Amino acid sequence: MAKKQIKKQDEAIALDVQLTKTEAFIEKNLKKILCVIGAVVVVVLAGFLWNNYKNGKEAEAQKAIAKSQQAFAQQQFEQALNGDGSQSAGFLRIIDEFGGTKTANLAKLYAAICYAKTDKFDEAVKMFEGYSQQDDQMISPASLAALGNCYIQQGKNDKGVDLLLKAAKTANNDAISPLCLLQAAQIYEADGKNDKAVELYKEIKDKYFRSSLAVDMDKYIERASK
Repeated sequence: MAKKQIKKQDEAIALDVQLTKTEAFIEKNLKKILCVIGAVVVVVLAGFLWNNYKNGKEAEAQKAIAKSQQAFAQQQFEQALNGDGSQSAGFLRIIDEFGGTKTANLAKLYAAICYAKTDKFDEAVKMFEGYSQQDDQMISPASLAALGNCYIQQGKNDKGVDLLLKAAKTANNDAISPLCLLQAAQIYEADGKNDKAVELYKEIKDKYFRSSLAVDMDKYIERASK
């Protein structure tokens, strides 16, 4: 089979990070962060390239996922997951039928977000954990951050914070890292771990000073130091 190259550009996934509803402090102080993440952490899956098809499976999977992506973009999350019984296969069916393809791996990420958006955090965690991380500074860190926040929604703050810190380190950029560090710091602060919170606030101020979030770090440091 002759080698073919397919490039998919501007295929965005909004990885909205949602924080636990059980902590009044977190809900009050991190609502702004949810808005920022929704606006900023839009991961562009550019460079989605293949040199050849794998028995035609990849091409077939690409065709099958298109309708589900449309439903996802329209925030029709149940339909995106399960299909409509006719034109749309749904991400879950794509994962099942096209296992081993890059498209099926992408479908796991979409499915995880759909579950998180519909407050099915157990299912979201399974999908995020099943997603094969890529060697990049955007989509993989964002997926780690989203997984961490699913754990936080389940009340597993320690596990969630660990993933937020891992996401910040993996990304190492001004778009994602400060957001993850700020979330982790405020969760530390809500849990009474002010020393750890101050360390992260200082990291944002010193290492990610170009971020718009850095300008507020002095007041966070002052508050957590009291």
